[in-house]
Amino acid sequence: MSCIFCKIAKGEVKSTTLYQDDKVVAFPDINPKAPVHILVIPRKHIASVSDLTEADEALVGHLFTVASKLAKEQGISEHGYRLVVNCGPHAGQMVAHLHLHILGGRQLLMMG
Repeated sequence: MSCIFCKIAKGEVKSTTLYQDDKVVAFPDINPKAPVHILVIPRKHIASVSDLTEADEALVGHLFTVASKLAKEQGISEHGYRLVVNCGPHAGQMVAHLHLHILGGRQLLMMG
C-alpha cells in the first residue's frame, strides 16, 4: 500500500510518535499551521469521513478522546484548541487517510 499514513502507523516511515495504541497513532504535522499541530490517525486505513461505517463509531470516538489527552499534555487545553477533519480534496484533505488535526498554542482566526 502506498498510503504514507499507513506506513507511519506501521513504523515503515520515521515519525516522532506523540501517542500510539492498538487503534491510533499521533504525530506532529510536517507543515504546521499553529505552534501545536498534531495529527491523530487510525491504524485502520479509512480514506475519509465519507468512508466511515457504523462499525467505525468507537474508533472515531477514540480519535477525539486521544485528541483531548494530547491537548492536555501539550498545554493547549486551558486556552483552547481547534480540531479539524477535512473530507476530500475540495476541503483540503491532502492524504487519503482519515486524520484529525489538533491545532493550538496561539489565537486562531475564526473560520467561515
